[in-house]
Amino acid sequence: MAVPEPVSVPGWRPDWPAPAHVHAWCSTRGESPADGASAAPYEFFNLGAHVGDAPAAVAANRARLQQHLGARPVFLDQVHGTQVLSLQPDTPDGATADAAVTTQPGVACTVLVADCLPVLFTDAAGSVVAAAHAGWRGLAGGVLEQTLAKLRELVPATDRPPDWLVWLGPCIGPEAFEVGPEVRAAFVAHDAGAAACFRRHGQGKYLADLAGLARRRLGAHGIARAYGNDGGAGWCTVQQPHRYHSHRRDHLAHGGSGRMAACIWLA
Repeated sequence: MAVPEPVSVPGWRPDWPAPAHVHAWCSTRGESPADGASAAPYEFFNLGAHVGDAPAAVAANRARLQQHLGARPVFLDQVHGTQVLSLQPDTPDGATADAAVTTQPGVACTVLVADCLPVLFTDAAGSVVAAAHAGWRGLAGGVLEQTLAKLRELVPATDRPPDWLVWLGPCIGPEAFEVGPEVRAAFVAHDAGAAACFRRHGQGKYLADLAGLARRRLGAHGIARAYGNDGGAGWCTVQQPHRYHSHRRDHLAHGGSGRMAACIWLA
């Protein structure tokens, strides 16, 4: 029997010291029609079924992603909330949640983003994995804290607390994320030190460091091993139009924006 040719999709494998049997992938938009089935303004590798793209194109891209991963990505109905879903091998797509956790091999916790921050979790033993979708509303509401709470329920109790590893993916960066005072107030009310992640920008506006805010939230729960997005321009979805989808950049300018996926699973 012929061995199928490996399928590639645009994106990269996160660089972090996760155990060998913990796999992760972060997709990108692609650079040519060979990279995906979606046409403008969703070109080329769009994985969002809710953004106006042709359903057949999204289905083709999702099938290609699953073949590339060698695991089944479970797509959520994300609502910028804090609900966390525990995935099983038969969990269908479409459940309302903004984070997912699993201990089951072959099932990929998956979140879609196009400016919001994807956050991947595992422990040093690789006994559980999770993915969270952290826009400012979900982040301020506690989606990372809720994800950690669910992870701790699933990790076997030992004499020592788990050593958590976290990876932050691309998101709208601190030079592009303009917000109003209500956003700053939502974070500062929870953590006065979060004010350091906001910089005045024009009349009554601020520039916000979404990844920096997430790191503060994680640090407050003792997580020091956070890798990935450091707030640099290379991680900014808005500033890298040939690499990343960006809702804020493309929705008004071009009539729509695709979505990227951050996935994590146990082999």
